Order: sequence, then structure tokens, then C-alpha cells
Amino acid sequence: MKPLAILLVAATVLSACGQARVAATNTFRPQAQFATGPIYSACRKAGRDAATRERCGCVQAVANRQLNAGDQQRGARFFGDPQQAQDVRQSERNIDERFWLRWKAYSEVAAQMCTG
Repeated sequence: MKPLAILLVAATVLSACGQARVAATNTFRPQAQFATGPIYSACRKAGRDAATRERCGCVQAVANRQLNAGDQQRGARFFGDPQQAQDVRQSERNIDERFWLRWKAYSEVAAQMCTG
């Protein structure tokens, strides 16, 4: 994955927090809860326009349900240094591959829950 793609994953995670339309049922999914933690802090410090308090709190709430504390700490570093995400994604180490699969799954759920 190229650095641009990593930024797109990060942007997906930083997407708007709100109610996401579920295409199959044409209903609305309830808002994710607000939380603070390492993802929230890194998100807010990233300085992106989309990194509002609500959005960052939403992606942290999803992280609390999807990732353990160590994964949250590790992933939070991606916001400040996207090259770290690139290195993990391209790593041949099994531990990195397993983490990347968890991070990718998390980012997909965060995009669904936190996209307005």
C-alpha cells in the first residue's frame, strides 16, 4: 500500500461521525458512542479538518469495541507517522500481518459507524 493509500485508510477512520445509512434495509444505524483514549488523542493532534471532537470520539469508541489497548497504542502512531502503517502493512512478520488485519477490520467498522 502506498503512502497515499495509508492516508486514505486514516481518512476513512477520521470520517464524519453520525448515522450511517445501511443500504440493505434503508434504515439508520445508531450513532457510535463518544470515548477518549489513544486513538482520540492522535486523531485530534493530526490537525486534519475532519478531525473534529465528535469524529475522533466516535472512532475511539469503535476502537474500544474492536481493538485491544496495545493495538490502539500502535495504531495511534499511524496518525502522526503514516510511514509506520506502510511498514507494518508491508512487513512479512506474522505479528504485523495479524495486527494489520485487525486494524483494517477496525477501520472499516469505524467508517461505517462514524460516517455522516
